[in-house]
Amino acid sequence: MTRPLFFGSGEDVRVARPGGVFVLGGDEGRHAATVRRLSVGEPVDVSDGAGYRLGGIITAVGTGTIELMIETAGQDPAPLHRLVLVQALAKGGRDEQAVEAATELGVDAVVPWHAERCIVRWRGDKAEKGRQKWVSLVAAASKQSRRSFVPGVHPVMDTTRLAAWAASVDRVVVLHEDADASLADRIDALRATGGLAAASSTAVVVGPEGGISDAELEKLRAVGAESARLGPHVLRSSSAGPAALVLLNHLLGRW
Repeated sequence: MTRPLFFGSGEDVRVARPGGVFVLGGDEGRHAATVRRLSVGEPVDVSDGAGYRLGGIITAVGTGTIELMIETAGQDPAPLHRLVLVQALAKGGRDEQAVEAATELGVDAVVPWHAERCIVRWRGDKAEKGRQKWVSLVAAASKQSRRSFVPGVHPVMDTTRLAAWAASVDRVVVLHEDADASLADRIDALRATGGLAAASSTAVVVGPEGGISDAELEKLRAVGAESARLGPHVLRSSSAGPAALVLLNHLLGRW
């Protein structure tokens, strides 16, 4: 039976040990006790959001709390290949759809991108409000998909900042319909030349509805990014990133 996952305070989760008792309160405790109506005897996992997971059995249900007898505790292994989604802001919630699906597919971090042709703009106070909305989104998607790691959400970046940030990533692949090679070709070429290190990071860049401008593409190529296409069809901003992540999970041996 699949065990529901909840998130607890990092410090409290990490000091818990098998044989001990853990009390989950706050919003997560209320969700478990009041919304999910979990009962005594049901198995539950609790994570700190950074990979440390407790497994236990509910021994008591209070008003907005559940109490667990801890059976297992330990750090889940992080993937050797880190995957990052750079998602351009998009209208109609398509950027949020992409981020939610990417989280379920195992992305390790997301970067909101103010591309030149973005219709949606995060300016002033909206920048942090928008980021916090994505933070809540990835937390909920992590919980739904039983992930003990919650992806990080970077502050929104324009193309200049994105190009500077790209130096911290081993590979940056810009999804572009006019690219002369597929994403699978790019990974196969790296594997053939020994350029696919066991522990590395790959960022996938997805543009807005209007596409990535030539100037943006050149700015990213100048810092080592490569362009790649996914297949014969042009995908929406909401589906391109998740489709690329499915393929990368397979090609990089994460799945």
